Amino acid sequence: MNVMMSIRRTAKLCLFAAMTAVVAPAMAQVIPQPQTIIPAPPQLAASSWILMDANSGRILAEHNADERLPPASLTKLMTAYLVERELDRGTINLTDMVNISENAWRTGGSKMFIEVGDRVSVDNLLHGIIIVSGNDASVAMAEHLAGGEAPFADLMNQHATRLGMNDTHFMNATGLPHENHYSTAHDMARLSRYIINDYPEHYAIYSQRNFSFAGIDQPNRNRLLWRDPTVDGLKTGWTTEAGYCLVASAQRDGMRLISVVMGTSSEEARAQESQKLLSYGFRFYETMKLYERGAVLATPRVWGGDTNELRVGVDGEVFMTLPRNRNEELRARLNLDADIQAPVAVGDDVGTLEVYLGEEMVGERQLVALENIEEGGLFKRLFDQVQRFFSNLISNFTS
Repeated sequence: MNVMMSIRRTAKLCLFAAMTAVVAPAMAQVIPQPQTIIPAPPQLAASSWILMDANSGRILAEHNADERLPPASLTKLMTAYLVERELDRGTINLTDMVNISENAWRTGGSKMFIEVGDRVSVDNLLHGIIIVSGNDASVAMAEHLAGGEAPFADLMNQHATRLGMNDTHFMNATGLPHENHYSTAHDMARLSRYIINDYPEHYAIYSQRNFSFAGIDQPNRNRLLWRDPTVDGLKTGWTTEAGYCLVASAQRDGMRLISVVMGTSSEEARAQESQKLLSYGFRFYETMKLYERGAVLATPRVWGGDTNELRVGVDGEVFMTLPRNRNEELRARLNLDADIQAPVAVGDDVGTLEVYLGEEMVGERQLVALENIEEGGLFKRLFDQVQRFFSNLISNFTS
């Protein structure tokens, strides 16, 4: 009997093996699709570099990104940012005329070629700072906004702190060498992100290829503006101490990246190395807008209020940068405060939004109240206290 069972088992195994042998060739053609494969970021011929998404802030590649280095004329990104900020606040206007001092005129290095005693518009000086990297224009605006370059540098440092540029210190508005004048690739990418997102009405200046003033036409030194139609900024820099530097930004299919390279060997090298970073980011990553500012994500119970539900959401747009073709793996989790009690004001923190890619948490944002809720009347508050007591009692019991 045992022998017969063994024979039957052997026959079945042989039949299965035979069927497998017949089916195998057809099955071998069905190859499961792998997840997106992300190669290591390119290695660049530069002292320091970083690649950042302008919307989500995610860093896609970096090397020595927090090393303090001389930033050369990348400094003028902060100079321009402060001019744009004052324009936005209305303390100055593009048509305001600025008196050009001898001090501004004598400043060495790259020039816009303003003359002592000239009256030049803020608009022209801003173009001169951004497009042709005019040291004379930078000093003129520093004097106009703060009364001198030293107090203007103090303003630059205060705003660097406000923007989280913790490894940056400015001594002047131009980037001319000084031992206590330094920044990092990371900080320059962070500043560029603020320039792009805070003052978009002025950002078109950074993409202009030429600027003419007083009969002198000068080109923008950012070679990528000629080579890549998606590149629209931002700033070049060079000194003997700093080497050749470039902050570039490009936008493709709604995704904007910022690259920073510092300490390359030539104008051509900084352009080529920046292009490598941008190409890598656009090839292997995508950025998605998950939520609009003010979108209602939940309506939790509020106790003791003049209404029972609170509209909850995020106080800004939520972007996520992730490897291409993995968006279906995204999921969100809301962690709401368990016991929200009136009064509630717009903007109050009421929990967190966590975004996961598979099992990895890739983003977190505060959840805020999107409306005001006042305290309810005495009877409503007493009634809610009773409800709240039994609700917590049941919750504790079930848990």
